[in-house]
Amino acid sequence: MGEFLSDTALKQLFSEARTHSHWLDRPVSDEILQRLYDLTKMGPTSANCCPLRIVFVKTKEGKERLRPALNEGNVDKTMSAPVTAIIAHDMKFFEYLPKLFPHAPARDWYVDNSELAATTAFRNGSLQGGYFILAARALGLDCGPMSGFDNAMVDHEFFSEQGNTPAFQQEHCPDSHIKSNFLCNLGYGDPKMLHPRGPRFAFDEVCKIL
Repeated sequence: MGEFLSDTALKQLFSEARTHSHWLDRPVSDEILQRLYDLTKMGPTSANCCPLRIVFVKTKEGKERLRPALNEGNVDKTMSAPVTAIIAHDMKFFEYLPKLFPHAPARDWYVDNSELAATTAFRNGSLQGGYFILAARALGLDCGPMSGFDNAMVDHEFFSEQGNTPAFQQEHCPDSHIKSNFLCNLGYGDPKMLHPRGPRFAFDEVCKIL
């Protein structure tokens, strides 16, 4: 049975964590990104379906490929971030269920039901995106999650045979079934550039206990 986290940990994960748009000139190592994924993957998903797919864009060349898809207001914050993670989901996640959920014929639940598969991929990929943000904060990173980009353009550039080498295509996104959800800039934010935190609803405004 778990114990309450310390106030310091809760502040880092929630109450004092902020969305950042301005970044310190401090790199994020590949080792931290690998550890970030290893934490993220442990969050629960339906039938352990794990549809999350991530491209970590770090290089100048990678950022330039991303630039044309960004809304104007997201260009500077993304180009200056040490890393931009493309948070995506695999629409054919069910092909991996014999490995990930071997004790039931879970692939059969989705293979002929495209609507259920699409809903499951998006819902669970979004859940994993939330785990990703909390895992990043737990590792001392700041996050700038955002929409405001052309999903179709990103998918074409990063998840299609056109946009990748055949080896990447075969290993990471067979038949272009990977669909982007949101972007998340990562790094160490400049606290001096933060705006005041926006308000939140009180418990009684949005919650019930029945």
